[in-house]
Amino acid sequence: MATSADLMQKYGLLIQTMDNIIVAIFTLEISLRIYVHRSRFFKDPWSLFDFFVVTISLIPANDGLSILRVLRVLRLFRLLTIVPQMRLIISAILSVIPGMASVSLVLLLFYYVFAIIATNLFSETFPQWFGSLGESMFTLFQIMTLESWSMGIARPIIEVHPYAWIFFVVYILIVTFIMVNLFIGLIVDAIFTIKGEDNKSESIEEADHQHEIKNLQNEIKELKQLIKNVDQKLSK
Repeated sequence: MATSADLMQKYGLLIQTMDNIIVAIFTLEISLRIYVHRSRFFKDPWSLFDFFVVTISLIPANDGLSILRVLRVLRLFRLLTIVPQMRLIISAILSVIPGMASVSLVLLLFYYVFAIIATNLFSETFPQWFGSLGESMFTLFQIMTLESWSMGIARPIIEVHPYAWIFFVVYILIVTFIMVNLFIGLIVDAIFTIKGEDNKSESIEEADHQHEIKNLQNEIKELKQLIKNVDQKLSK
């Protein structure tokens, strides 16, 4: 609501008051969590993230620190620490960062090679798109996202270079359909792995609980038998 000039003009004081109340609640919550968990609070990455977001909200946003006023919107990311499914996705993304780094290097290599080829092939006839290596990389990035790549770029080039379709088809097959989808595959695999680990831990906990219940049942049976033996002795 604060991004709307009309709403701020009509309800600016109310919105600011609500904002201050929310910050106060967040601050109280963080303070209580630190009091309860003590040093363990600062060992949990999610707790540190909450602490960082709330701290930004408490810093006064004057002219010298105006950027911090924008960063206060990061409080919305606290939903990530509250909703379990969101935490699962973030955990999956963090766990595949090493794998994504390797895929990114391979993707960058292909991307760089195709940019050099495109510059050599099309720089003279289409300098606006492939006049330099930087322009070629930007154009190929647009093609990689499949945004106006056919009618906007490929077909005009094919009219001048009839065999240019081979370059674009090979590039899209390798970079877009194969390499980019590897990122999706890594994340999906990580999500299933984390879910499997969670289910395994839940199964272990459930088995432990069942074992404890069985032990309690055996102890109760032993107590009943002991009480029965005592009653029999007393009756004699």
